[in-house]
Amino acid sequence: MTDLSDATLDELRIALAPRIAANAGFDGWSDDALGAAADAAGIDHDVARLAYPGGAVDMIDAWFLSVDRAMAHAVSAETLAAAKVRDRIALLVEARLDAVAPEREALRRALAVLATPGNLARAARLGWRTVDLIWRRAGDTATDLNHYSKRAILLGVYGATVTVFLDDGSEGFADSRAFLQRRIDGILRFETFKAGMTKRARYRPSLSRFVGRLRYPER
Repeated sequence: MTDLSDATLDELRIALAPRIAANAGFDGWSDDALGAAADAAGIDHDVARLAYPGGAVDMIDAWFLSVDRAMAHAVSAETLAAAKVRDRIALLVEARLDAVAPEREALRRALAVLATPGNLARAARLGWRTVDLIWRRAGDTATDLNHYSKRAILLGVYGATVTVFLDDGSEGFADSRAFLQRRIDGILRFETFKAGMTKRARYRPSLSRFVGRLRYPER
């Protein structure tokens, strides 16, 4: 077990988060879950609370960050480089599901906390952080509107997949993986359609140019 006696609050915040999640399935994202995690790590309860000034939402934030890091570590750069983009996305999303699989009830409770009206903005930021990391790990370098549209679409896909995953009783979460693959296929069909529309638009007659030529004929 890692010695956290000399850890900074930032280090403590990340280190304790998975231990809190291990208790949150039973105790919720509460002081009881935090206290149990602090006891297991040999940390004073008051010090542990200082690492999460925002309470439950800060605990969830830290846990999601630790899960994102586990996801990134689970899929090597070499594996991603050898895969197609669709497969990179699937590998990363599946790695994140695998990372939270032992604590599905904690995830269910975390999503319930984030779904309250006062936490919706924070929930959106956390979701965006995850899908941004997935796209960046997948090699996306877009800086235009595509940067946002890709992430927005993946956020919807990931959210829907998690909904299936929370109640998935199939072996190895096969149903969730199949659902994810179908949704990714949908993303790629949309991207192909969008690219075709953009290309065709370049050669589509422009009404404004046509009207302009009527008013100001070329000489």
